[in-house]
Amino acid sequence: MAAADELAFHAEFEEATNLLAQTPDATTTRSDQLTPQGHVAVAMGSGGSYGTEDDAEESDKAALLQEEKQQPGFWTFGYYQTFFDVDTSQVLDRIKGSLLPRPGHNFVRHHLRNRPDLYGPFWICATLAFVLAVTGNLTLVLAQRRDPSIHYSPQFHKVTVAGITIYCYAWLVPLALWGFLQWRKGVRERMGPYTFLETVCVYGYSLFVFIPTVVLWLIPIPWLQWLFGALALALSAAGLVFTLWPVVREDTRLAAAVLLSAVVLLHALLAMGCKFYFFQPLPLELLEPPHQATAQPPNIPLPPTLPKSMAT
Repeated sequence: MAAADELAFHAEFEEATNLLAQTPDATTTRSDQLTPQGHVAVAMGSGGSYGTEDDAEESDKAALLQEEKQQPGFWTFGYYQTFFDVDTSQVLDRIKGSLLPRPGHNFVRHHLRNRPDLYGPFWICATLAFVLAVTGNLTLVLAQRRDPSIHYSPQFHKVTVAGITIYCYAWLVPLALWGFLQWRKGVRERMGPYTFLETVCVYGYSLFVFIPTVVLWLIPIPWLQWLFGALALALSAAGLVFTLWPVVREDTRLAAAVLLSAVVLLHALLAMGCKFYFFQPLPLELLEPPHQATAQPPNIPLPPTLPKSMAT
C-alpha cells in the first residue's frame, strides 16, 4: 500500500509540474477528496487567459463612454482639431476617389465615411493657387524667349488673385449649395442633404485634378491645352454630379436639373477663368515701344550780331 501511495504521489506531482509549466500563473491545491481526474486541482490566477473576456468588456464600455462624451465647443481649438485628424493613406484614398468617379460610387459614403476632413481641401487649394501663379508667370517667360520684343516683369499679384479665387470658390459655393439643399429638405422631407463640412470636403478634393492640368498647360499648343482642360473639367464635374445625385434625385426634375446644371456651370467658369487670366497668349503689358531718337536740328551757325551802330 505504501508503495502504491508513493507511486500515486509521484504521478500527481509530475502532472502538477506539467500543468505549472504550461500555465506559470496557476496555483496548486491539495484536496483529500479524490476528483475524477486525480488529487491535484489547478486554479488559474487572475493574470491567466480566462480573464481576457472581462478585460475586453471593460475596454468596450470605456470606449463607449468616451464616445458619449460631450464634443468640444465651437470656439475651442479641439473642435477644429478633429477635422485635421487624418493620415496619409486616407488623404490618398480620397484623392484617388476624386480622380476616378463612376456612377453608383458615392464619394461621401465610400471615402469620407461620415468623417470629413479639412486637411486635404486646405492643402489642395493652396497648392492649386501656388501652381496657377507660378505657371502663369512661366508662360510669359516662355513667350518672351520666343519673341524677344515682349516685355516681361514678375507678376506677384497673381498669387493673391489665385488664392482669393480658389478659396472663395471652395467655401462660398459649397455654402450656397448646402443652404439650397437645406431649403429643399424642408420642401421634400425624404431628402437627406450632406453636412456643410462634407460639402466643403467634396469640393476641395474635386479641385485636385486641376493641379496636374495647370502644369500641362505650359505646353504651348492651344488645342492640347483645351483638351487637357476639358478632360479635367469632365472628371471633376462628374465626381460632383455623382456625389450629389443621391441627394437631389428625390426632388423634382426641374429642381434637380437646375441644381446640377448650376454646379457644372460654376465649375466650368472657374476652369475657363483660370485659363484666360493666367494663360493669356500675350502678356498683360503692352509691347515696349521702340526707343526713338529725338531729332535734333542741325548745328547751323548763327549770324554774328551786328554792331549797335550799324543796327541803327
